[in-house]
Amino acid sequence: MTVLLVLFTFVTFLLIDHFHSRKQVVLQPALQVAKREGSPRLAPGLVGGFRVPENLRYHPGHTWALNESPSLVRVGMDDFAAKLAGKFESITLPQRGQWIRQGQKVCTIHRDGVAVDMVSPIEGSVADINEALVRDPQLARKDPYGEGWLLTVQSPDAKTNFRNLLGGALARWWTEESASRLQRKMPVFAGAMPLGALAQDGGAAVENVASQIPDQDWVALAKEFFLS
Repeated sequence: MTVLLVLFTFVTFLLIDHFHSRKQVVLQPALQVAKREGSPRLAPGLVGGFRVPENLRYHPGHTWALNESPSLVRVGMDDFAAKLAGKFESITLPQRGQWIRQGQKVCTIHRDGVAVDMVSPIEGSVADINEALVRDPQLARKDPYGEGWLLTVQSPDAKTNFRNLLGGALARWWTEESASRLQRKMPVFAGAMPLGALAQDGGAAVENVASQIPDQDWVALAKEFFLS
């Protein structure tokens, strides 16, 4: 019931944001990056202890998308997802050329003998995958907006897909809401510390929030937040 109420609230905010944006012309240079080799370097803001770069669009399942060209989109997991995933042992990414759909499975995280899926923020054909991440899954936790990216996608309808994602104030609100829900759930787990006690200097949540959650509870919690 809680998830349904949160999703209903999200849809309401998304509709308000959509109709508001139609009434004004807004330049969006933040969705563009310079054409260069390697992964993007993004300046994050901090919301609820988690980094939320302004120049990205976010799926409510805590994956992000970034336009690198009109049809090429880079995809990753956000800081909230990376910290909740914690020190996972491996990650399964789709094959190059595979068609993925917005809101459906894009990768699988393997941790302590269990697996949890994450959903794609974009629809299209997989152009490339991050081989470095496959070799070293901890890149996602250490640098989710840089070297820990997941894959790139050729998305012929990227413009429409991006309209379905969260940006700006709405993305910050969703991250704050997720952080608050996680905060409320943490004391429920035996021996777990509240999220506020997991903050590092500067108010950022520690890298491995998952270490405070028993394995049997982590799966259900990850599926709830990742919408999988």
